[in-house]
Amino acid sequence: MKGAVFVAIVASIGNFLQGWDNATIAGAILYIKKDLALHTTMEGLVVAMSLIGATVITTCSGPISDWLGRRPMMIISSVLYFLGSLVMLWSPNVYVLCLARLLDGFGIGLAVTLVPVYISETAPSDIRGSLNTLPQFSGSGGMFLSYCMVFGMSLTVSPSWRVMLGILSIPSLFYFILTVFFLPESPRWLVSKGKMLEAKKVLQKLRGQEDVSGEMALLVEGLGIGGDASIEEYIIGPGDEVVDGHEQTTDKDKIRLYGSQAGLSWLAKPVTGQSSLGLVSRHGSLANQSMSLMDPLVTLFGSVHEKLPETGTGSMRSALFPNFGSMFSTAEPHIKNEHWDEESLQREGEDYMSDAAAGDSDDNLHSPLISRQTTSLEKDLPPPPSHGSIVSSMRRHSSLMQGSGEPAGSTGIGGGWQLAWKWSGKGEDGKKQGEFKRIYLHEEGVSASRRGSVVSIPGEGDFVQAAALVSQPALYSKELIGEQPVGPAMVHPSKTATKGPIWEALLEPGVKHALFVGIGIQLLQQFSGINGVLYYTPQILEEAGVAVLLADLGLSSASASFLISAATTLLMLPCIGLAMRLMDVSGRRQLLLVTIPVLIASLVILILGSIVDFGNVVHAAISTVCVVVYFCFFVMAYGPIPNILCSEIFPTRVRGLCIAICALVFWIGDIIVTYSLPVMLSSLGLSGVFGVYAVVCLISWIFVYLKVPETKGMPLEVITEFFSVGSKQAASAKNE
Repeated sequence: MKGAVFVAIVASIGNFLQGWDNATIAGAILYIKKDLALHTTMEGLVVAMSLIGATVITTCSGPISDWLGRRPMMIISSVLYFLGSLVMLWSPNVYVLCLARLLDGFGIGLAVTLVPVYISETAPSDIRGSLNTLPQFSGSGGMFLSYCMVFGMSLTVSPSWRVMLGILSIPSLFYFILTVFFLPESPRWLVSKGKMLEAKKVLQKLRGQEDVSGEMALLVEGLGIGGDASIEEYIIGPGDEVVDGHEQTTDKDKIRLYGSQAGLSWLAKPVTGQSSLGLVSRHGSLANQSMSLMDPLVTLFGSVHEKLPETGTGSMRSALFPNFGSMFSTAEPHIKNEHWDEESLQREGEDYMSDAAAGDSDDNLHSPLISRQTTSLEKDLPPPPSHGSIVSSMRRHSSLMQGSGEPAGSTGIGGGWQLAWKWSGKGEDGKKQGEFKRIYLHEEGVSASRRGSVVSIPGEGDFVQAAALVSQPALYSKELIGEQPVGPAMVHPSKTATKGPIWEALLEPGVKHALFVGIGIQLLQQFSGINGVLYYTPQILEEAGVAVLLADLGLSSASASFLISAATTLLMLPCIGLAMRLMDVSGRRQLLLVTIPVLIASLVILILGSIVDFGNVVHAAISTVCVVVYFCFFVMAYGPIPNILCSEIFPTRVRGLCIAICALVFWIGDIIVTYSLPVMLSSLGLSGVFGVYAVVCLISWIFVYLKVPETKGMPLEVITEFFSVGSKQAASAKNE
């Protein structure tokens, strides 16, 4: 994972520059308004000009990144940071300063919008939350270093606000060098443009391994938007043994599932009637919850994260099977099934050349991803007995798997999910026709009372219960069935690469639902006032009388506020470090539900401290502690999580477009809060401002509890599939 961690650190430097700029302008504005004789309105405009620039660039950054790529946009961001800082260093008057702040805002907008998207698209699902908290950490780190710089300069005889703002050019140049020479393009974006070979090489570097076929297949399947999706229950287990090259007779309702590597297959028996599984039963209860305030999707997502009950000798996972992952793994991952490959080659279409038929090419890479198993699905015979099935291999090496606890190879796609396909074909006049489906498999947790019945399924042997998200494969085309009557007809991603942003996709129920969640949490985050408080922290602390606390040090009021601001941002860093640890453990939703009440409490205490006369020293101490607590708990969850969620819940093809919409709402809210804060301070006072923020935080907690699902550890493609299937089910329940 070193590759993924490194590129996440490099990408998050863009947020470091944003944090540096936020803190610098918060300190420099005290000197700018004196030097240029600014009134309140112009003062707010100078600060908000970067927000205006970020808003303008955000309106087009998403669609352009879907067309041009994530990496070029981050390079452009570094250039804009650099140019803006140089112009600020030169600024002869307020108009040139506003222009420089506009350029700087362009760089900020690109970084804040696209860095979370880039990290989400390159990070493994099990550490995606932690890596996507890095931008918050680097942003707070930039604020701390900037406040230290501003504090040091405030001690000089005549502090220069131009130098304060111009120093940003140094780290921005460093950022430019790193983005040009060390950042690869997002593999998901490359797959969406049909650049399969380049995507494979990037994934190999990011994951530090050669075999990335399972994840490549996942990225290909992630190109779909919507479609008829459902949640089904299966009992999955070893396939029948192969005798004399023929498959043993099986029940007619059993189907064969094929994994993302050639030769991988298992038998699955659909379960009908009342489900005993958490995911399926939750899905079935959507209709009953349609009139409830709680979003059914929250419950549906939550069912995935239920923990298996513990047994006396280990987890339920061990009781069900030595390793559920090994059901989809091989103890001989490097053995080549030449017979299988040759048979697949004979039936592959022109668009899907085999490894043996071509060198490195984008078309070639589809062979191990989809075409080998899908173009061979119509064949009744499984792989020859000399190589055996994957489950046979698993049985032969069961002692190895039980001893190590880790499968030697896996088609897992993260978070306990497995990717497979199924083909239910029917012979008709010598032709094979049927239904081709993609499935995301997940082992289901059950209550302790059902433990015995699940462990020993009558007549099923070593089978394991699993739920599955079932939908049409992304590249499947019914229109091509006539041209390729045998097996499923597949379309290469490059044939769809010329399509621009799919605006119609915004009307798809899953995308609409995701947009509602993304826009809602971004808007509420901004109206909780954090960015306005950050921009004006020195002035807020100065008004609270913080200079009283540091009077013995002989510091001026401005220097004292800078010093406490630096100390506050320093305290944020370990809090964000804790959030990075918890983001993929307790999850995004739980962190929000725990930390937002602390925000409310700190704001209420600050208001009470302002109303009740405790004396200057006590009042200043209460104000300082409340502001510090508010900042620290904010950056633990409400700071990074909205951007993390928005980078996770949209389909690959429209992720940039949807992110741009959410980011536009983010910046508009930021402008309103920042521009109105000076007016609110003068009209409502400090206690009134924080009273408004406390009410918004309360509304935010209610929104998170009712509407925001848990996405930790789930592959991006599975998350979007959940939104699709859950939204359609909820909509149909309401119509009924």
